[in-house]
Parts: sequence; structure tokens; C-alpha cells
Amino acid sequence: MNFTLRPFRPDDLPALLKHANDPAVAVFMADAFPHPFTEEFGRQFLEDAIHKCPPLRRCIEVDGECAGAIGLHPKTDLWRNNMELGYWLGRAHHGKGIMSEAIRQMVQLGFETFPEVTRIYGSPFGSNPASQRALAKAGLTLEAKLIGNLIKNGKVEDEWIYAVRR
Repeated sequence: MNFTLRPFRPDDLPALLKHANDPAVAVFMADAFPHPFTEEFGRQFLEDAIHKCPPLRRCIEVDGECAGAIGLHPKTDLWRNNMELGYWLGRAHHGKGIMSEAIRQMVQLGFETFPEVTRIYGSPFGSNPASQRALAKAGLTLEAKLIGNLIKNGKVEDEWIYAVRR
């Protein structure tokens, strides 16, 4: 389970494209994460990840290459004390405990970096038990199951909400 959370770099593009352009990754991502994951989108993703703050995004580096991403996205208005956790990991690295540990580290970093944030949450699909397990193993608690709340590829999906409070 050796991995590093680090800032993204421009030279992450080839590995980013290799891992992100996988239908098995895209199937549980928001529509804003496209499939195919094109070079143009990869360049824009890196530009945003490197130069925008917030949100706080980190590369998940495994075996010396970018194998995934994790980020905290601040909410506004009534939800301004909350941050949403988003993440993905290349299929070759699934099932190794990397994501649950990356979530733990990112939650800690989020609370340290943003003292006003009192809650960090993730909202996996109801049909994604691996993501649900990763959040639970990282110490987040299931708060809600929103039935039929999402539509992905023409299919209605449930949204489960896991959160941790400061």
C-alpha cells in the first residue's frame, strides 16, 4: 500500500490519461469527469489542479506515477462549513487499501488547512460498494441514503452520503 499524496505536476499527463480514460473509473464519477478522458480535458484538469486553490486537489502517486486523484471542494452559502470529497483511483490499484488511507489523509489535511470547515463528506453511488467501504474504513459515517437522486448514463442511481465532523 505504498502511495503518496502530492500536488499535481504537468508531467503527470501521460499517466493521468492512462488511468482516467477507463470506463470502469468513469462509471461512478460525475458527468463533469468525461469518458473518454481526452488529452485536452487532462490538460485542463491539471491546469485547474495546479493553479486553483481552493479546491484542494492531490495526485495519488503509486509506483512513481499518477494513478488517481483526490480533492476537497468547498461549498458556499448555507453549506459553507462543508467540503465535498471527490476521488478516483486507477483500476490496477483497486482493493489494496490505498483509497481509504488517501481519504484519511485528505480529511486530516482539509481540517488542518480550512479551520472554518466543520464537516467533510463524500457521496458515492448506492451501486458502488467499494467506495462506500473506503469511506467507512476511513472513519466517515453513513448519514443518509437519497433514493433515486442521481442519473448516470440514463440510469437512476441512489446517492449515499458519508461524513466526518471536526
